[in-house]
Amino acid sequence: MAEQNFQVVKITTDETYALRTAVLRADTPSSDPKYAEDSKPGTVHLGIFDQNKNLIATSTWVINPWLHDPSAAAIQLRGMAVATSHQKSGLGKLLLDAGIVHAKAHDAKFVWAKARDSALDFYLRNNFVSFGDGFTEGVTQMPHHLVVREVRV
Repeated sequence: MAEQNFQVVKITTDETYALRTAVLRADTPSSDPKYAEDSKPGTVHLGIFDQNKNLIATSTWVINPWLHDPSAAAIQLRGMAVATSHQKSGLGKLLLDAGIVHAKAHDAKFVWAKARDSALDFYLRNNFVSFGDGFTEGVTQMPHHLVVREVRV
C-alpha cells in the first residue's frame, strides 16, 4: 500500500484523536486519546490520508529530552497509530521516516519512544534499540520498552 503515493502531511491535534482512540486505546482501561504534550510548543502531528480523505496513520513528535542524555537535543515519538486495516503496509515506516527528517531539521541527536512490546519489532527493524527493562505503561496497562535511535552524531 505504501507504493500508492501516500503522502505524510502535518495535521492538527484534533485530527489525531479518532485514530488514536481506535488504535491505541482499544482494549485498554482508558479511552482518552490526548497527551499533555499535544499543545507543547514545537510539537508536530503527522498524518497520512487515504483517497477518501480518511486519516489512516498518525504520529506525534515532541521536543523532549532523552532521559539518558538530557543535555542532547531529542524528539519523542508519541501516538504512532496506523488504522488496523492498513497495518503492516509500510505506512508506519513512512511516518517514521518523515519524523526522522523532522528531528534532523531540529538538530536532534536522538528520537525515542515508549514502544508497546507488540510493536517492538517494528522499531528494531527501523534502527531503534531497546533500552533498559520493560515496564507496564500507566494509561494502557500494556507492556512497553523504551526505544531510542541516534539520528546525528
